[in-house]
Formats: sequence, structure tokens, C-alpha cells
Amino acid sequence: MHPMFLRLGKPGYRVWVLIWIMSLLILWEGIAWALHLFMSPQQAAARLPYLHQVMDASIRYSGTLAEQGAVTFGNAALGFAGGALLGLLLALLMSAAGWLERTLSPYVVSSQMVPVIGLAPIVYGIIHNAAWARILMAAYVTFFPIIIHTLKGLKGASREHLELMRASGASRTAHYTKCLIPSALPGLFSGLKIAAPLAVTSSIVVELMGAPDGLGVLMVSSLYYGHAQVGMFWATIMLSMGIGMISYLFISLIERWLTPWQPEFRSTGGGSA
Repeated sequence: MHPMFLRLGKPGYRVWVLIWIMSLLILWEGIAWALHLFMSPQQAAARLPYLHQVMDASIRYSGTLAEQGAVTFGNAALGFAGGALLGLLLALLMSAAGWLERTLSPYVVSSQMVPVIGLAPIVYGIIHNAAWARILMAAYVTFFPIIIHTLKGLKGASREHLELMRASGASRTAHYTKCLIPSALPGLFSGLKIAAPLAVTSSIVVELMGAPDGLGVLMVSSLYYGHAQVGMFWATIMLSMGIGMISYLFISLIERWLTPWQPEFRSTGGGSA
């Protein structure tokens, strides 16, 4: 599947994206209008407010949203970076030693059996620090997809290329820098694109457990005030989605820069339709 930013350069695709977005917005307003026909304004707004109410809240509380969004994104980014480094290191070690892969694989897989919603309050209750809890939970959801996808890429390196390097007497370091790591980069970026939105979500889950700041706190406080702050609640959700999408697109841009040999990137060269 081509990354979205690659297709946006095509006029026809931009038109379809615009049509798709406008259709969603019209559908939103239509459903909200239908709810207001059959329910009281308070009941309808509690289920789905008008889009213009959400936009009004986004503008009116833009400063608060930006401040709290920066807190959530900052902690999520730190945890994402730490989890990515841990996952990459473990994948490299497991690819270098088969016994280590056989030993660690059951623990890596079992570590993901505990859902974030169940683990977050435990972590927060143990360390009593919202920032570190968010960082740890973001790292927790990040390292697993990084290990799985990177290890698959390392194992998928060209056998012929590896045999040629062995025949030429290349060092172990050269095997990794010239063959194994380049082969693993597409898988690594696949794991990064999966983990980036999850890191933001896990940070918000921690904030729902009683953190002093962040987008999760805004969500809880907005729900407390009911329909009076329903626009703020949905504005917070939209901002959370936006942060996750921007993170995904940013990683996709870096992927295109570092792995231009991938077929989906080569096919967008000059003259391609």
C-alpha cells in the first residue's frame, strides 16, 4: 500500500481525498442534525455534536489544546523513541544469536498479553509519576512491533548477497551495514508507523487514570461538565487523531528518504501515472 503522502502529489488523488473528507464532514453534520430532530439538544449533543460546535471549541480553546497536546505528545515521543531503540537492539541481538531469539521470543510475545487499559493504572500506581508512566507505556506498545517487523526484515535478507559477502571475506559488521540492516529498514519503518499512533493512545490512557495534565485530562474534565463541554471533548479527540496521523506521515517521509529503492517509491518517478 502506498503511503498517503506519495499519492497526494497526483491531482486526481487530491480530488478524491477532498471528496472523501467533504463527504465525511457532510455525513457528520447530517447525523447530528438527525439526532437533534428526535432528541433533546442535550441528548443529541452528548451523542454527536454539530461539526461547527467542535470547530468553535477548537478555536476558542486552542491555547489549552496546544498546551495539553504538547504534554501528551512530548511524553509519547520520548517513550516511542526509547521503545524503538529497545526493539531495534533486541531484534539485532536476536538475529545474531538463534539461542537468544528462542529464549526471548516467548517473553516478548507474552509481554503483550496484558492490555494497555489494564497495565496503565498498575504502572502509574507503582511509580506515582505521570510523565514517566506515559513514557513507559508508550515504550511498552512500541518495542513489540519494532522487534517483530525488524526481525522479519533481517531474516529476509538476500541469501545470494550474504553468500557473496562471506565468499569475499566481509566482516560481521559489513554483513549488517551492507546487507542485513538495509534489508530490515522497510520492516523497521512498518513497525514505526504502527507504533507511533499507539504511543499517543497509550499516553492518553495513562492520563485518564488521574494524571495532572495532558489530553486525557481534558477528555475527563469535558465529560464531567456534560453537554456544556461536548465540543471541547470532541475537539480533544480530533487533536489526538491529528497527532497520530501527523506522526505516521512524518515517519513515512523519513522512510521514503532512507529507503528510496522500495517499489512503491520507484513507481512514483517521472512519467508515472
